[in-house]
Amino acid sequence: MAAQREILQEFTPLAQSDCFHVFFNKNKSVFDLPIHYHKAFELNFITNGKGIRRVVGDNVEDVADLELVLIGPELQHAWFQHKCDNTDITEVTIQFHHDLFEESFLQRSQLAAMRNMLEKAQRGILFSYETAKLLSYRIMRLYKKDGFESVLELMSILHELSISRHTRLLANTTFSNTEHLSYNSRRIEKVMEYMNEHFQRPVSLSEVAALTNMAESAFSRFFKARTGMTFIERMTDIRLGHASRMLINTTQSVAEIAYTCGFNNISNFNHTFKKKKGCTPKEFKETYTSEARIFF
Repeated sequence: MAAQREILQEFTPLAQSDCFHVFFNKNKSVFDLPIHYHKAFELNFITNGKGIRRVVGDNVEDVADLELVLIGPELQHAWFQHKCDNTDITEVTIQFHHDLFEESFLQRSQLAAMRNMLEKAQRGILFSYETAKLLSYRIMRLYKKDGFESVLELMSILHELSISRHTRLLANTTFSNTEHLSYNSRRIEKVMEYMNEHFQRPVSLSEVAALTNMAESAFSRFFKARTGMTFIERMTDIRLGHASRMLINTTQSVAEIAYTCGFNNISNFNHTFKKKKGCTPKEFKETYTSEARIFF
């Protein structure tokens, strides 16, 4: 059996008695915190950070000058110096408890957008440049507020984010175990469960269509309408999510992982992985291996 590689939990300064904690770093020039996860939500804001590399789950990207990302509890993440040589970076990190908003509170109709955003944060949410710029002043001044006023301001900022447009989810649903949050259809859920259970072997359109008692053509239209992807695209996404986890968490070779996750040859796996993630499986594995230093 392949050895397991573990990325451990960061224990943050967020006290149980506090609603949230703000880290304000001006003139920052070094990003050296390893890949980690924690139980809190984290809103991370960066200015003048062009060239910094962001890792959120299985998503690896270089960031622009302005960056605003919401990270859900226990989602692996980090920002690294990479190609950024700017010494005038400003970073604001806001961490708040995963249970700051009680589930019964979030179920109220007026908080539907907030509830939806916090669910999606399990994959990491990248907000648009316009949203980051609009809220930059308030985010950078949040640490100056205290007491009830500070809590109201945080809730107001989160509300603005929840209704903002042009957001992008970062981590693959299979990687972050959030498939159940993405669809509101029992038939789609049944198909997704089946695809996740059988991703290691070829799965045909006809066999998943049979699960819903629909003709293949009708099922294809239904699936695309509900998921925004074709059946083949989603099957590939599921396989890549599982492969990404194995690249991070095991010492198996790239070839072993490719065949285990249902790819019929290593060349196809490498090509598909790079097309979807912007790097080869080997480069992705090396990113985690070199940067995921274990700490408490």
